[in-house]
Amino acid sequence: METTFELQYALDTFYFLVCGALVMWMAAGFAMLEAGLVRAKNTTEILTKNVALYAIACTMYMICGYSIMYGGSDFSLFLSGITGDGATGAEDPATYAPSADFFFQVVFVATAMSIVSGAVAERMKLWAFLAFAVVMTGFIYPMEGRWTWGGEAVFGMYTLGDLGFSDFAGSGIVHMAGAAAALAGVILLGARKGKYSADGKVNAIPGANLPLATLGTFILWMGWFGFNGGSVLATASVESANAVAVVFMNTNAAAAGGLIAALAVAKFMFKKADLTMALNGALAGLVAITAEPSTPTPLQATLFGALGGVLVVFSIVALDKFKIDDPVGAISVHGTVGLLGLLLVPVTNPLTEDGGASFSGQLIGALTIFLWVFVASFVVWFILKTVMGIRVTEEEEYEGVDTTECGMEAYPDFTVKS
Repeated sequence: METTFELQYALDTFYFLVCGALVMWMAAGFAMLEAGLVRAKNTTEILTKNVALYAIACTMYMICGYSIMYGGSDFSLFLSGITGDGATGAEDPATYAPSADFFFQVVFVATAMSIVSGAVAERMKLWAFLAFAVVMTGFIYPMEGRWTWGGEAVFGMYTLGDLGFSDFAGSGIVHMAGAAAALAGVILLGARKGKYSADGKVNAIPGANLPLATLGTFILWMGWFGFNGGSVLATASVESANAVAVVFMNTNAAAAGGLIAALAVAKFMFKKADLTMALNGALAGLVAITAEPSTPTPLQATLFGALGGVLVVFSIVALDKFKIDDPVGAISVHGTVGLLGLLLVPVTNPLTEDGGASFSGQLIGALTIFLWVFVASFVVWFILKTVMGIRVTEEEEYEGVDTTECGMEAYPDFTVKS
């Protein structure tokens, strides 16, 4: 019996770590996607933000974020460390190493912060962004995580799980949270110069490298198997292995459905096969299925992804009408569709005595996540704007933040100012 448990422990820990590594690889996907969708003169800075925010997220979550989120007896893992083999001191012992759990959780934090990076691209000061990353990954995200996956009552008032809230892998907890923080920053930051005309016209600002953006999307698509599949938390039994296979299958189906739907809608609306909408459609499908990838049939997963693909196109167009400038469509992909993902959970996983979700519980959970992250982020962004400023000067924006913020260009022989 002990040998069987040790084998299960080893397999589940290994699976957890591999899935965590896949989610970490999503950081490369975000970096490539964002680098492809910004202008050449801003590429180095967007890459710097992505590598730096990952490092900051890992450090801040170690220092205080993990303990805040899961209420450990020690406030700081930096001081106490993660100890124990996960197999003692509990009636129902964990089947994976505690440090594997920390690693898997920390890459989720970095994902949430990566969403913010693209939305504020091309006009935000680098160090203001990194200062916000410290607070977002060390406090804002861990607090909403404490009320959701951590199971604690929201300000001591109500427990979301008791209200029928469920978010399997983070459509709301990770993706909508990142979009809420991004929206707060974009509102205070303002649009890029030249994006909107005085007569209300929206001027497209093309990205510099669509092959890179496409590569980034495929990397994210691949990494999402770890994001959703790892959230099963086990694979060493027949039941858990089957659950993992279903999650992988549905995750892939939703992405495909999202891309096809977004491409079709873009063709209908713009009379063109818009690659950027297709890429965002795939990501929207992935976000839509993330809240519950284990209970839909493959056809349902495809349809849910398609709903996300349709919604993201209309959301991107609508935000432009409100003059909310998001260069990569992150707020629409992760925020608007993140909400959709939460609301789809009760369709295939309704609330019962054994678990599931209710529409009211999902709405209350979504509102809790959005209000907390948006308001807290708005306050932090406002303080940063007052103290150090968050936007580069008009001249620096024209020259490109690569040279003004980083002192180097990604494409020194080809960069054209615009």
